[in-house]
Amino acid sequence: MDRIEWNFPRNEDLKAKNLIIEYNQFDFSKIWTFTENNNVLGIIGDDHQRLKIKLISVKKNSNNPNEYFVTGKSCVKGTICDFSGTINLTEIKELKELHFGVDDEYADKGIKAQGILIADYEFKENSEQKHSGIFKGKLHSKWYLNSENKIEYDNIEFISDGYLNNAFVGIWKSYSTGKEKICNWSDYRVPITNRDFDIGAGEFSPSEKYFDKGWSEYKPLVKDEWWK
Repeated sequence: MDRIEWNFPRNEDLKAKNLIIEYNQFDFSKIWTFTENNNVLGIIGDDHQRLKIKLISVKKNSNNPNEYFVTGKSCVKGTICDFSGTINLTEIKELKELHFGVDDEYADKGIKAQGILIADYEFKENSEQKHSGIFKGKLHSKWYLNSENKIEYDNIEFISDGYLNNAFVGIWKSYSTGKEKICNWSDYRVPITNRDFDIGAGEFSPSEKYFDKGWSEYKPLVKDEWWK
């Protein structure tokens, strides 16, 4: 199920112009570390093995306003790897009409703009660690510009069914074998999965069919600081 299709604004809802140059002055780094890690949900491989991933630091490149340096950790079947890499912005588009949430609760917050960004990401795991490789793909994120001219994580529609943000969709490629596996993660849901994987309506809920792939231990309210 492609949750990006119905979770992110469609082209007809967006202004046509790519505003990437106009947004060079802003820093998007904090939107990718905003969400509690127990709500960052990912899969790796056709069998939808659970992937835990944590972006530990994200810093804007002072010499390239569209590039962000990233460090983090990944965990699959208890194997933890360090990684580092980049997020490179390719598109920034604004919504034609602002969304203010349920009962217009954000209507008086002074929001100046709202939109999506699309980026390329590449995170390289430490090749000296076991079962390591490279994460690579496309990132979609929702953001808004607040009254103080700062970029904020757009969780205005958070209570709507199936909400997700920061959708990383791509592949993981093994250093040792060269084989590629599908690898997708995002905040609150997994963006693209088998139709029988996520059986939750309003909130994420993995099917029992996938419990032996690391999902039996999933507890949304329990903080698991596995990367420390």
